[in-house]
Amino acid sequence: MMKQFFVLTLFPEMITQTLSHSILGRAQAEGLIGVKSVNIREYTLNKQKHVDDYPYGGGAGMVMQGQPIYDAYQSLMPQAEGARVVYMTPQGRPFTQRIAEELAREDKLVFLCGHYEGVDERLIEEIVTDEISLGDFVLTGGELAAITMIDAISRLVPGVLGKEESFADESFSDGLLEYPQYTRPPVFMGREVPEVLLSGHHGNVAKWRREQALLRTAKKRPDLLEKADLTEKDRKFLEEQGFEG
Repeated sequence: MMKQFFVLTLFPEMITQTLSHSILGRAQAEGLIGVKSVNIREYTLNKQKHVDDYPYGGGAGMVMQGQPIYDAYQSLMPQAEGARVVYMTPQGRPFTQRIAEELAREDKLVFLCGHYEGVDERLIEEIVTDEISLGDFVLTGGELAAITMIDAISRLVPGVLGKEESFADESFSDGLLEYPQYTRPPVFMGREVPEVLLSGHHGNVAKWRREQALLRTAKKRPDLLEKADLTEKDRKFLEEQGFEG
């Protein structure tokens, strides 16, 4: 079954054009995923096509009105009926690989891209099921965040990457950063590929990669170790290297 992404946005071309290239473009051509952008501005009721207004109570900036967004959302029915509606906002829960895996299990998803000072709270209460943030920073709009999430989710759809093994050992797949990667030539800029990777011994290679993933995570993102699924062997190795397992 094709996974469907619906995006409520003021800039539909930004979504469709960005996602039409490379792996995701091919996935759409092969019918593995579908991406549909809905222009919120087309559903405004005023002649000027305004989708925003001044905030009640005063303050700087403008607020997106609920009516055009709600009508744009309704235009997706029954295609997106029952779908989770994701609102991209700094106030949401931080996006992680685990959330990507969670959302990848959904057949269809709707993304709401906000602008200006945000969206009328009543609209959020009416249709939004998930508020998600890419991090503790502010973007000019939700499109880039939605594109990033769609990319992360799509590559978990069977067939999109060609082989499931393509993402099985990636960073965050088991709570750790990925081990170092090397390719030809065996010597580059005076630096050699680790000998174990040339040995052909799969057991030793797997052991080296696990240890390197542990070391990288301990050095660069020690916070991840607190939630990672570590074995007693992993913890002992980290302790021997001077890190807390």
